[in-house]
Parts: sequence; C-alpha cells; structure tokens
Amino acid sequence: MSIVAFLDQSSVRFPERTAFVHNERSSSYREFSALSCRIAGALTRDGTATGAKIAIYAPNDLVGFCCTFGALRMGGVWVPVNARGSLADNIALLQDSDCEVLFYHSTFEQHVDRIRTEVGSLRQFICIDRPGATAPALADWLAEIPATITLVELPAEAPCLMVGTGGTTGRPKIVELSRRNLDMLFASYYLLLPSSEPQVFLAATPLTHAAGVQCMPALGQGGKVIILDSFEPVAVMRAIELHRVTTLFLPPTAIYALLAHPDVRYHDYRSLRYFLYGASPMSVDKLKEAVAVFGPVMTQLYGQTEAPVFCSVLHPLDHAQDGDGDWERRLASAGRVSPFMQVEIMDDDGRLLALGEPGEIVVRGDLVMTGYYRNPEATAAASTFGWHHTGDIGIKSEDGLIHIVDRKKDMIITGGFNVYPSEVEQTIWSHPAVQDCAVIGVPDDKWGEAVKAVVELKPGASVEPGDLIALCKDRLGSVKAPKSIEIWDSLPRSPVGKVLKRDVRERFWQGVKRRI
Repeated sequence: MSIVAFLDQSSVRFPERTAFVHNERSSSYREFSALSCRIAGALTRDGTATGAKIAIYAPNDLVGFCCTFGALRMGGVWVPVNARGSLADNIALLQDSDCEVLFYHSTFEQHVDRIRTEVGSLRQFICIDRPGATAPALADWLAEIPATITLVELPAEAPCLMVGTGGTTGRPKIVELSRRNLDMLFASYYLLLPSSEPQVFLAATPLTHAAGVQCMPALGQGGKVIILDSFEPVAVMRAIELHRVTTLFLPPTAIYALLAHPDVRYHDYRSLRYFLYGASPMSVDKLKEAVAVFGPVMTQLYGQTEAPVFCSVLHPLDHAQDGDGDWERRLASAGRVSPFMQVEIMDDDGRLLALGEPGEIVVRGDLVMTGYYRNPEATAAASTFGWHHTGDIGIKSEDGLIHIVDRKKDMIITGGFNVYPSEVEQTIWSHPAVQDCAVIGVPDDKWGEAVKAVVELKPGASVEPGDLIALCKDRLGSVKAPKSIEIWDSLPRSPVGKVLKRDVRERFWQGVKRRI
C-alpha cells in the first residue's frame, strides 16, 4: 500500500482529526488530503507524467511536506532536497536525479536562478509560500484545481523515492527506492513498534531525512505529527510535554545535547513509548543516562539509505537493566535482525563468517534498494556475492545481537595493528566532561597512522587531554589509546547532526600524497 493510502484511510475515518501541527498552523486529515489532491491535479494538468522526478526544497514546513504527498499521489518520484545542505550538493542531486519539477520555499529564492541555469532537466518551479521572482505561488498555481484526483497506484517495483547518499567518498550517489521497499519499511514499523493508540510523532529533525519517513506510519493510525522548525533542546523537551508525544527520532549527537541541558530532568516524558535513535553509533554511557532520564523507551534502529531503518532493532526491553549482567553488551549492539531481513557477516572473498568473527555486515531482503540511479557499476559493487554490502564492520553474537565495530573505511592501521575508532570513542564518551568526539588516524612517520581524538566538551566543562589519554590507556591499552588529543569548541556536523569525521580527518591529511 502506498504512503498516500495511509493518509487517505485516515482522512475517511477521521476527517476532522488534526494530522499535522507546525508552530501556529495545523491541518486536519481532510484539509491535508484535499491539498495533496489539488497539488497532484495541478501537476497532471501541466503534463507531469507518472515517474517524473519531483523535488521539494524547503525547511520543515507543513505545506512543503504536503507537496511530497501530492507528488506521490500522481505517481511521481519524491526527491527530497536537504534544506541545510550546500547549494553545490543540492544542484548535483537535482542534476543526477533528472529532476523535472521543483517546489521550493522562498527561503531559497536567491538560489533559484543558479539552479535554473545549472539543472537543465528542470522545467517547472513553484514557490510554496509566496510568489517567486520567476515562479508562481503555490496558492495561485492551484487556483480552480478541484480535490478530486484519483490516487495512482504504482507497481511494486516502480520507483517512488530517490535519495542522495552522504557523499563521503566523492559525488553523492542517488539511491532509488521502490514502492516495495517502502511497503516493507512500513510493515516492519507496524510489526516491530506496535501501538494500541494513535501515535503523536515529534519531527524535530529534517523531514527530508529520517523524520520525514518515520512520521508517515502515524498517519495510518489517525495519529498526529508535530513539526518543529529544527532541533533545539528546550523546544523538544517542551513539545514532548505539551503535545504528549509518544514517538520521536533523534540522532545520537542531538540526544547528547538534550542530556547536557540543565533542564532535561525537569520535564514530563511519561507519554513516550518509543524514543528512536540511529544513523551513527551511540555512547553506551550516554545511552544509560538516556534510559534513566526518558524511561524504558529507547529504541535503536539500524539501517542505511540503501536499506532503510529496519535491518535490525534494539527494542525498549533490551535497554532495560534486568540484572543478568549483560546490559552493557546489549546497549553496545545494534539489536537483532528484523523478521523480514537477512543480516550476515562476510569476509572479502564472499564467505559468510561464523558467530563471533568480524567482517563486513551484509544484508538481503525487500528493504534493499533497487540500485543507484543510472550507476550500474556502483550498484554491482554494492551487491557482490548476492548481498548488499553496508560498509560496516560487525560481529554477530550467539544470542543474535549485531555489534557494529566500525565503518570499513574508518579503520586505523597503526604500527601494523588494527584500531577501530568506535571502541576508542566509547571510552572517551564515558568521561563526564565530554559532549562528543571523533577518533581518526593521522599521518605519522613512525606508526604510519597514529590514533588521534578530537573532543568537544559539555558547556562549562573542562578536562586535560592527558587525563583522557590515561583513561584510554587504562581501559584499552597503549596501542589503542590516542597518541594526541585536541579539544575543539565544536565538531563539524552534517545538516542532520552527524559528526563529519571526513572533515576532521581532512585537516590533518592536507598535503599528504599517500592516504593510508
């Protein structure tokens, strides 16, 4: 069943129930569904064909998100544009996806001329909140369009979502996800995160990323989506309490910011059922603190753009301290394999490894992408031996837990020894003064690469680098301990809050010809 069908089911059952709240605006199911119908009708009127790539370039915005549903309703392919990304990266996404229509917010009016010049496939621009310099306002463009268009049901293998990868190894690739992929994502959501009451989902991170997809199952239950302009700790804490939020998603760095806020323990979080986190590893010590603050609701989701969200899950019950002495090991894992997926560990020769042996995490199932758009070489490389290769190094334990050791390309080779940065980061994160950190390899004449940590401290906290090095030596030994530590005011982060380790690394490798 398509995403739009979730919306339509609830608009029939609960037409006057509030579907979305954004600042002072709200929309009922009837209003939101009708607006999406009119958007779909106007696209069809203007000759937009089924399968056309339709981009939405807007900050978190109720009307902008409705354009997504309008595009999908008429059989278009949704291309989410990162409102916090660089203009160059966004132009590359629009070029490489052969985008035809761009809905944009006036916030980005100054970029439209350059986009129009550089993206030859774009034939239509619509400004969603007011008349643009060379584009109609959405309200004017929709004039006299009735809310009567029929939902276009696409075949299971038809593309419906195209997402750019992070671009950590050069120009981003375009991941093509089919209706089958999203059907499986939502089936996994309902099975693994059951709820007897309609959800209240808090979208505090960009709707172009995880929050935009993860809020959609709430619509199938007649739930409510609360949209924040952006992540801000006080706004999140207040919204949970005010709206009785049941579900939200945040990356670990945002959770660290919540936990570091002095008011975090002075709000009511009893409405929460699922506090979802993922996208990068999380400090075990900070995860313990999160369980203490927010309750037994923490829920880890492991996936990636190419196999989204539900490759494995660590449930709230797995986060509970049950006295069996296994709590920390569970918290350090990415959970157990989802029922609809296969997850194994593979060596470089395509051999599936035994329990406890480290290797690359590979996955198989209906969550896995159709492929990289117009990039058969990259698609073939990612699917050798009949499995999708995640690029993550991991271990599967006897009780079925998946432990992610590190990214395959992040491993440090120092003096002939392999050091996985995540293990060192976990130790540094455990220090009470540390907000976040990034561990990398830097060039070294003696060791080839030397382990280095760059640390961001909590507001008002202080610690000597030597104390952190001593902590690592005590817990990990001298080989894995950083040879040096720098303390920065802030670490570079992506628009969705992930630490950009490549940017940290680049500062230390400039001018070095051979990059180990």
